[in-house]
Amino acid sequence: MTARTDRLRALLAERILVLDGATGTYLQGRDLGPGDFGGEAYEGCNEHLVLTRPDVVREMHEGYLAAGADIVETNTFGGTRIPLAEYGLAHKVRQINATAARLAREACAKFETPERPRFVAGSMGPGTKTISVTGGITFDEVAAAFAEQTVGLVEGGADILFLETQQDTLNVKAALLGIDRAFAEAGRVLPVVLSVSIETMGTMLAGQSIEAVYVSVAHRDLLAIGMNCATGPDFMTDHLRTLAQLSRFPVSCFPNAGLPDEEGRYNETPELFVRKVERFLAEGWVNIIGGCCGTTAEHVRALVELAGRYRPRAAAPVRRTVVSGIEVLPIEDDRRPVIVGERTNVIGSRKFKELVIGGDLDQAAEIGRRQVRGGAQVLDVCLANPDREELADMTAFLDVLTRKVKVPLMLDSTDHRVLEQALERCQGKAIVNSINLEDGEERFEKVGPLIHRYGAAVVVGCID
Repeated sequence: MTARTDRLRALLAERILVLDGATGTYLQGRDLGPGDFGGEAYEGCNEHLVLTRPDVVREMHEGYLAAGADIVETNTFGGTRIPLAEYGLAHKVRQINATAARLAREACAKFETPERPRFVAGSMGPGTKTISVTGGITFDEVAAAFAEQTVGLVEGGADILFLETQQDTLNVKAALLGIDRAFAEAGRVLPVVLSVSIETMGTMLAGQSIEAVYVSVAHRDLLAIGMNCATGPDFMTDHLRTLAQLSRFPVSCFPNAGLPDEEGRYNETPELFVRKVERFLAEGWVNIIGGCCGTTAEHVRALVELAGRYRPRAAAPVRRTVVSGIEVLPIEDDRRPVIVGERTNVIGSRKFKELVIGGDLDQAAEIGRRQVRGGAQVLDVCLANPDREELADMTAFLDVLTRKVKVPLMLDSTDHRVLEQALERCQGKAIVNSINLEDGEERFEKVGPLIHRYGAAVVVGCID
């Protein structure tokens, strides 16, 4: 961490910081043609503009800074190799991200003063593939893509990383691990903000509520957590209230300028936008406020004036034990005992064991579904058959089970390799079972870091 990071953290407690407005709709409004993007093959790739039309990107940043924004985001929302490969630009990931960060850094330098620093946030969007929703990509591929993007953003001088508009908690977990790896290689750590998109049905596209998302990442050291995009301020109110009541981190919010009309236009004026957003500040729910799709420099100017009238949220998290799958399960006195289904276990169920051996994983997962319908709040999963390859069985079964049940999973294995692959397949905060010192400290030394890295809960056996 740097002196700028320390200053940023201090400012979050002193006043509400204002993020810039939209990037995509701003660039669409500039009526750029194929030549601006570097040719027809690249038309629509906004990220490529940092190389072909840096003047346009610079003007965007400077417009938001002139309006009073404390933080501007780089033009790298689709800056991982996953979307860039669709334009044949995967080989330019590092160059695009580093250049974008430098452009934003140069713009900030024109406006900041010792009393009023301005910060560059490296924008890291969800990409075009998600592990749980679209498929077609693996946990390791997502992690590698975000690690690569991080290297470029750090090189270009970003102060913060904004992991934004996220729609799948598995992608979030993979991205955060990739970011960690890049930090370790670079020897430098930047603060990270996580911002997810909660759709009108009340969850992310992959199904998790804002509470479930928070539980899944609460073990991380985030600069802030919040929501952006998907909806305007109206639909965010209940979710933001929930997050503000739970979070041990500062909270961010940058809504769209309402919902788009049938022609894709966002029509909430700056005046209407801030009138709706004002409740978030008045209730003390936010530390960072900004705008997403459809918001302009005038929206930002109005937010700056509004933010100056209110104090930032003071963290007051509720301390409780919670685990999660797609859904959240608080472990509280009035809910005890917690019922754990034990039939998805090759040691405890002959039928389950035979289905796994026969390769009928759908029916094996149905055993878990029936247990949930019968009242199980957690499912214990064990594939430790000495006559089979446990790692292959565990990964194949979880790929099926996690699409059929929403409850938290209890992962029962003595093999740290199996546990790591299993944790990579659990959207929420899973439980690791059978932690003990029966075989000395060697196994625990391998499992302990996994528990910490993935934020798992543990069941400890008193065996030595």
